[in-house]
Amino acid sequence: MSETAGEREPRDAQVIPISRAGSAYEPSFDFDLDPEDDRRLAEFFAFLRRRLTGEYEVDEFGFDAELTDKVLLELIRPLYRYWFRVETVGIKNVPGDTGALVVANHSGTIPVDALMLQVALHDDHPDRRALRLLGADLVYQLPLLGHLSRKTGHTLACRADADRLMRKGELVGVFPEGFKGVGKPFSERYKLQRFGRGGFVASAIRAGAPIVPCAIVGAEEIYPKIGDLRFLARTLGLPYLPVTPLFPWFGALGLIPLPSKWLIGFGEPIRTDEYDPSDADDPMLVFNLTDQVREVIQQLLNELRLQRGHAFPPFF
Repeated sequence: MSETAGEREPRDAQVIPISRAGSAYEPSFDFDLDPEDDRRLAEFFAFLRRRLTGEYEVDEFGFDAELTDKVLLELIRPLYRYWFRVETVGIKNVPGDTGALVVANHSGTIPVDALMLQVALHDDHPDRRALRLLGADLVYQLPLLGHLSRKTGHTLACRADADRLMRKGELVGVFPEGFKGVGKPFSERYKLQRFGRGGFVASAIRAGAPIVPCAIVGAEEIYPKIGDLRFLARTLGLPYLPVTPLFPWFGALGLIPLPSKWLIGFGEPIRTDEYDPSDADDPMLVFNLTDQVREVIQQLLNELRLQRGHAFPPFF
């Protein structure tokens, strides 16, 4: 006879043991963590401890090498690797363990090229060289920007600092075009502006340091400058206030750089150790050497533009 729902007799509950290899199973909560993640986490806490306890080094110029590598450069590496897709050419022309002067063209409306050059020499050079850029007075008149520049190893573009850094064996970088280069209109892209009085050449001669010509292709297209709000720029104390196809029309979105393809090339070093330090005071010698460096960079720019092709592959 079948049982109804109310007539079922209670049955003894059966406990079925779950066993593994003949023994009672004990639950385990072990996680298979990636050893690389463990290492990075340990490095992060060690870095944090050093920052909190003050156990880190800063040189006489304020350069904090650890903060620069672990934090500041880390923030801009995605731009370098994935947005601009930077490639370097001839980077072994940059000395690995001696003082040298890297002289580069300047462009881009906003000096992003300085940051990309710094990442290139730190990450792609075999000896991971720290670039000590010489900045304009305006950089150090701005409290936050000036402080960060010191922290990342840069200093004021003056003779004393340049000479001292190169004699210490540091890699010094300079953009002789200054604001004339970075703020030039898009119609004059990749045409070098005047290199000033050649003070960088005189510093290299005094230190006996080689001059490494450097050409940066790609920065010209990130903020194509088609106009200039001069009155507002003078009011704000700025050398220029650019108008681009996206700024100021799209507000903050107009500040996003266009993803142009970049090449950074380094030419063969130009020796200065064959000169006497007193030759740095010879204006004709300094002028001729300055002109030589400028011509080499312009030629390198032309070659790299042909090598790169379109600025926005595969779209254009």
